[in-house]
Amino acid sequence: MDIERAIARYLDWRGSHKALAPHSLKSYAADLAALQRHLARHGATSIEVLNSEALREWLWAEASAGLSPTSLRRRVSSVRGFTRWLHEGGHLPNDPGARLHQPKAPKKLPRVLNESQIDEMFEQLSARADSGDPNAIRDLAVVELLYSSALRVSELCSADLGAIDSAERTIRVRGKGNRERVAPIGQPALRALTRYVEKARGKLISEHSNQALFLSPTGRRLNPRSVYSLMSRMLGEHPGSGPRGPHTLRHTAATHLLDHGADLRSVQEMLGHQSLATTELYTHVSVERLKKAYEQAHPRA
Repeated sequence: MDIERAIARYLDWRGSHKALAPHSLKSYAADLAALQRHLARHGATSIEVLNSEALREWLWAEASAGLSPTSLRRRVSSVRGFTRWLHEGGHLPNDPGARLHQPKAPKKLPRVLNESQIDEMFEQLSARADSGDPNAIRDLAVVELLYSSALRVSELCSADLGAIDSAERTIRVRGKGNRERVAPIGQPALRALTRYVEKARGKLISEHSNQALFLSPTGRRLNPRSVYSLMSRMLGEHPGSGPRGPHTLRHTAATHLLDHGADLRSVQEMLGHQSLATTELYTHVSVERLKKAYEQAHPRA
């Protein structure tokens, strides 16, 4: 079987048999296309050339081209899944990807806002919402919910009206791997949501709205790009390093929960992490914040 055909069949299988978000499937396709291009430059078009040596040479070429450790790790994961599928399907006598070394993940702490920065952000959003502009009212509800419930942007944008339980102060969302979870909603976020639904959403509705919770100015479901744009503008006013996107509020919410005494397992459940190790990153963030506070405030630091 030629590699191009094998990749197409594998992606079809992943799309139909695995609960993958479109973005994840697109990443798999990009990673495997990079492998195909590399092999094609060396005149290799059949899956028979897929062996440990060929894969290591490809990974070395990707690293030499300046690909980041995070991207290299994703490349390795994508190829491992592909070669495992080929081996289990009887197309390869062994699984060459199983022996492919995966670079260590870079130890970067996420961007986190302090509580005064969060308060300032909500003061700005509230002032804009008080103008009565339905988009400004929606923006306040969006940011409140991202911070209050530590949602991923995909979870927020895919939420429907029926996902909100005002009596229980919860929202039901579908996250990575199509897994469903219920996250709590704080009182300020619930007030902002109620205000948006009662006073702003109706002004944005169009024939394309259906049951989408958050709507764009054209009445369609709000898309992640719009939320990224909003958060980039808001975070641009605050100092700090790291990406300026909606995930900052998820990082911030998790860190603030731990700062105020929440146990790690509860935070893991709220964030929808499968592995506790993923959630443990935020304990490192809290320790770093403690170190900085200590160095600035302790007389004998």
